[in-house]
Amino acid sequence: ATLGKGPEVAAWTAKAMEGGTKFEEALAARLDIIRPSRKDIERCLEISPLQLTPGIDELVMKLNERGVDVYFVSGGFRLMIEPVAKEVCVSKSNIFANTILFDDEGNYAGFDATEPTSADMGKPRALAKIKEENGYETMVMVGDGATDAQAKPPADAFIGFGGVIVREAVKEKACWYVTDFQDMIEVIEKSSFSKLK
Repeated sequence: ATLGKGPEVAAWTAKAMEGGTKFEEALAARLDIIRPSRKDIERCLEISPLQLTPGIDELVMKLNERGVDVYFVSGGFRLMIEPVAKEVCVSKSNIFANTILFDDEGNYAGFDATEPTSADMGKPRALAKIKEENGYETMVMVGDGATDAQAKPPADAFIGFGGVIVREAVKEKACWYVTDFQDMIEVIEKSSFSKLK
């Protein structure tokens, strides 16, 4: 929206989130439309600072208190996700997201197509890698889009989140569907689980 391309980008985002197009096609199309420079992104973040969805900070804190590792696996961009992750105490090493490439002057130069999250079924690939490298026995994916639902398996469960927008395709595929992180926090507080491996 900051670059005057909001409706065009939103249309591609909706297609991808509803599962109507391959993720890599939507990603490439959106970036080709906006071609964001490093300065464009910085300006966007100044004009519209990212805001946490209410309850996410407490949810991550409760999981961390129990020794549960939290990852951000996103079709979004590292550049925008890293500050949010830092705010909720998720390590940079626990972020799987897309990387926008810039030339020496900071102009848009494409995106890193080797990131698992840059392609359709990228989230399942990222979760499989996380699970294998860390020896996790149990993994739960929480998300609001069709690509999040694709991550089960390797995730053992998928919790659909509708606190920002309700997507019927996500709701149908979810093992549990919530519209408020407080629902998840309450379950964690009542449970006696600790770090699962």
